[in-house]
Amino acid sequence: METDDKPPARLTTARSRELGQELRQARKHAGLGGTAFCEELEWSTAKLSKLEMGWRGTSDWEIGTFLGKSGADKATRERIMRLAQEPDLGYFVRRHAGATSDGLLCLVMHQRSALTLTSYDTMVVPGLLQSVAYAKALLETTGANGFDDVDDLMVARLDRQEHLRAREDSRSTFYLHEAALRLVVGGPRTMHDQMMRLAFMCEWPHLTLRVVPFTAPGHPALRYSSALMTFPRHAKPLVYAESDLTTVFLEEERAIAFYEEKQSVLDALALSAEQSHAVFRHWANVYDLADGREAATSN
Repeated sequence: METDDKPPARLTTARSRELGQELRQARKHAGLGGTAFCEELEWSTAKLSKLEMGWRGTSDWEIGTFLGKSGADKATRERIMRLAQEPDLGYFVRRHAGATSDGLLCLVMHQRSALTLTSYDTMVVPGLLQSVAYAKALLETTGANGFDDVDDLMVARLDRQEHLRAREDSRSTFYLHEAALRLVVGGPRTMHDQMMRLAFMCEWPHLTLRVVPFTAPGHPALRYSSALMTFPRHAKPLVYAESDLTTVFLEEERAIAFYEEKQSVLDALALSAEQSHAVFRHWANVYDLADGREAATSN
């Protein structure tokens, strides 16, 4: 059996980690344990571990052998081979499978493993902070097919929110523009509940929510939503930014420096965490009153 006991020689990248996770899922889906799998391929267990963790690359032939031994279907084989052959340009794009980015393996796996996550959103509450009613109201406007699919998405999203709350070794900061608090999604009752949820989440450990108010001076850093994640020492930082149909991921050093500067601007423009907490409670009261007036009018 081949030996492969040298230490990792390079940083992992988001692409190598995504490829490794896809390979691992293909092997697990086939019900194949690591030791027996390595014996079949005449690989060392160290080689398999490094490949699935994103520490090392391998040839297209070996990936083809891996997928053949895993019994992967055609769609899986084609997707993984595209990942393996993708050029390393410092950025890459992933197309959403549905109405949101929630199904992107690259996004979900990195959100779960990040030591820090710093996010900025302009017009809507970010997905990791959304209440179920708010998220469903947004998804209805995108033409999401059927509430069964939406309910499955909500279960997965709530699991990610719980992970955000419970993980003690990570820190997350969310900057929300005040426009996201004033844009009514699903009606006053939905907005009241969403504002209350944000106020409640302000009490979560390791999580900081800050509002960029309308009174903040204009700055180019406020134009577009984005998020920056950092990881343990052998992994590069990663930025992601969503459009309607795709998410772009960036690892290039100049891009990371740009978004670190953007974070500094947001930090200077945003209200404190305590002030932001008060803003959420204020808008919860505003929407509660609006809901009461709406109910009185309908009667």
